[in-house]
Amino acid sequence: MRHLRKLSAFIISGILACGFAFGLAGCSSAEEYEPALGDPQVTPPTIGEAGKLRVGVNTEKSPLAGRGSQSIIGIDVDIAAAIADELGLSLTVEDVGTDGQEALDEGTVDIVMGQEKAEDADGMWLSDQYLPTGVVLFAKEGSGAEMPTGAVTPRIAAQISSKSAWAVTNAFGEDALESTNDLATAFADLSKGNVDFVASDAVIGMYAANLQDVPVEIVCLMDTASGYCVGVSSTNKDLQDAIAQALSTITGNGIVGVIEDKWLGGTISLDGVPKVEAKAQAQDSNAEEPADGESDDADSSSSSASSSSSSSSSSSSSSTSSN
Repeated sequence: MRHLRKLSAFIISGILACGFAFGLAGCSSAEEYEPALGDPQVTPPTIGEAGKLRVGVNTEKSPLAGRGSQSIIGIDVDIAAAIADELGLSLTVEDVGTDGQEALDEGTVDIVMGQEKAEDADGMWLSDQYLPTGVVLFAKEGSGAEMPTGAVTPRIAAQISSKSAWAVTNAFGEDALESTNDLATAFADLSKGNVDFVASDAVIGMYAANLQDVPVEIVCLMDTASGYCVGVSSTNKDLQDAIAQALSTITGNGIVGVIEDKWLGGTISLDGVPKVEAKAQAQDSNAEEPADGESDDADSSSSSASSSSSSSSSSSSSSTSSN
């Protein structure tokens, strides 16, 4: 497959040139292999433009998508590029904000990325999830920490006024919450032993911890697990089938895992992760889910997705988000 060949060639050349895995800043000497596109697997009217997959993302939802120095970058962009390659199509990426349904209805995009499985999807078909998520508790990797029982009040850092902060007070009471202004501070406190856990959205937390170079592991879920999916118009059965097959392929051959590792420092699996049961009603009126319904803690990581992600994926993003 074109994207798999491209990723594999880039990984190998990057290792030979720099001694590091692909996507690290400073490996400018590696040359990227750019094989020709295969035959298109879908054509108009299944897609809006011949030979091109038009993809909608939300650039306020980092690290799924954000604005780099020259283009839109992120997990969703890389996965969309892999899907496009499977379908023999080039890729264009557009910021559609939070209203992917409107973009599909107006025909400005063929698919939208980053749609949560738990969201109301009237008028939109959703694929199987390509990335699991949910509010979780992180502990230091190798600490041996187990899910808190409430017998002893744990010290849990969470970004102030976030859904994660609400989940902490709901499960363990206000005394357990150590509010921080951002996730960078929360993971720094975890690394120093000032807190026992950090509560965060799983994807955003993994990204923030990776940026801070703090090895972490997921201990438990604080709410029901969800996941990010590809959205397609509910009336476009041919494209639904093509996306489902392409996504299954890039999941099965390991491309999605490579992309996760690049952005998050590892892969996320919430299978078998225990879930904390709520033990108390939240008393903090500020600890509410963001009004726009966006994933918890997004503000603290959006700026870093535009700066550090831009440097860490400069080679990859130029191919995945360009036309």
